[in-house]
Amino acid sequence: MKTPAATKVTTSAPNSAKFTGTDNPRHLRAITALLHRPMPRENLDTVAGCSNGPELVAELRRRGLELPCKRINFVDRDGFTCRPGVYFLTEADRRKVHQWQARRMNGGAA
Repeated sequence: MKTPAATKVTTSAPNSAKFTGTDNPRHLRAITALLHRPMPRENLDTVAGCSNGPELVAELRRRGLELPCKRINFVDRDGFTCRPGVYFLTEADRRKVHQWQARRMNGGAA
């Protein structure tokens, strides 16, 4: 039996050195919340006011944020073990967001 070739790991976001910013209210609410703490998808949906958190995260990734999703072990209310994802901003993401916010406050482009 042949060993399958190793698959290349790809991310949904380009490796962008700069966050291009946004003026979308959902993006802004999500960024503000994620600056305070990591969030599972359900909480991100509620805070951002959307029903498709993964697409919202994908949009932010396309704009230059890394926004990884860490799988955690969790026991749901029925006692079953599950592995929900929790989104968080990396230190590089935080720098990008703070730099973008500073540019925005000084009259720079969104």
